[in-house]
Amino acid sequence: MTKKTILIVDDEESILDSIGDVLQDEGYRVKTASGGKECLEILESGEPVDLVLLDIWMPDLDGIEVLKKVKESWPFLPVIIMSGHGTIETAVSATKLGAHDFIEKPLSIEPLLISVENALKFKELQEENRLLKEKSSKIVEITGKSEKIKQLKEQIRIVAPTDAWILIQGENGTGKEIVAQTIHRLSKRSNRPMVEVNCAAIPDELIESELFGHEKGAFTGAVSMKRGKFDLANGGTLFLDEIGDMALKTQAKILRIIQEQKFERVGGSKTISVDVRIIAATNKNLEEEIKKGNFREDLYFRLNVIPIEVPPLRERKEDIPLLVQEFLNEFSKGTIEMEKEAIEALYNYDWPGNIRELRNLIERLVILSRGNLITKKDLPKHFLSGSSVGDAQVLSGSEAECFTCPDFKRARAIFEKTYLERKLSEFGGNIKRTAESIGIERRHLYRKIKSLGIQN
Repeated sequence: MTKKTILIVDDEESILDSIGDVLQDEGYRVKTASGGKECLEILESGEPVDLVLLDIWMPDLDGIEVLKKVKESWPFLPVIIMSGHGTIETAVSATKLGAHDFIEKPLSIEPLLISVENALKFKELQEENRLLKEKSSKIVEITGKSEKIKQLKEQIRIVAPTDAWILIQGENGTGKEIVAQTIHRLSKRSNRPMVEVNCAAIPDELIESELFGHEKGAFTGAVSMKRGKFDLANGGTLFLDEIGDMALKTQAKILRIIQEQKFERVGGSKTISVDVRIIAATNKNLEEEIKKGNFREDLYFRLNVIPIEVPPLRERKEDIPLLVQEFLNEFSKGTIEMEKEAIEALYNYDWPGNIRELRNLIERLVILSRGNLITKKDLPKHFLSGSSVGDAQVLSGSEAECFTCPDFKRARAIFEKTYLERKLSEFGGNIKRTAESIGIERRHLYRKIKSLGIQN
């Protein structure tokens, strides 16, 4: 079990030594600071701290001011206030600001240890509650009973409890992120965070800062220290989505870090050690990318310990009825159904955008539905003909509302949403390629997707 780290902050060296010795004898790891400024510097450095014992009266920075700053930047870090000149007013003030406890000097060992133990237990309960809330809101199951999905689930069941690194491959929209979430949820690291990095969405010049963090003043705009994704995922799982879109320069650094499990923040010199399980995902054929010189062969072999292939929807069409029902329940809360003939019509389509395209279709049909039953005639023509979507595809069924809508703003929004959904489907959900195709900046496309409520 990892030792808990306690930071003692006091301007009296004898206090630091005596409390430090007691806590070390109890099995805690101890850090010390001789003033408020040093305390904040230690916390800003990103060094792990589980509890702060903070003196009130210090010459450089008052303990109450330090408490305020700690609670602003690290709201879940417990602080126990110590004071040799304690008053009821001071104790009340400290408690209101978020102090876990207030103890008076000279300190008695037994009450101190009880207060420390209670504060650490409270912190653990807070973390457990946050993780439970995150899990309950994010749990998404892999839907399907087809043979390929059964094989996928069995493979996940076998590899999830291990610490092996995994490379998930599959077309855009097949559900690679859900596979990664399922692996993490079934792993021994499920009580620690899974941190996601979309390598395709982060500009090349910022990805190092996102992955490794940066120190204050490392570059223009770095007004404070920032922890990177590797740091945040310590003890848990780091999900590198769209790894095939990562720049070669960053690939080299990633390789070194995942081998050594050590890194330095941008602009920093201190080495930080982490324990992270890597799950990577890509829609690209990395072996082809290696031949083209776009991906490092050594990184590929390091990540590809256990390969998992997620099948496209066209190879598991027997799962379409289950998926349709799942999305109908999600978007209509069970108030809208789809007739059998309409579901059967979906079997003839190639689904270039896979499950994401199906989900977008059901959401659109639910929003534009005028009744509680979606029929075959409500489907766009290209779903009925079995062809893939094209630039000049004519709108049909309920999508034609944009041409009859009396409100110009709503009509434009309907058209923009439909157009962007189709272009995203055409390029398998790839933001970069879609933006290049329609001639707008990637940032602008992201804003449009968000404002129009498009699920991509």
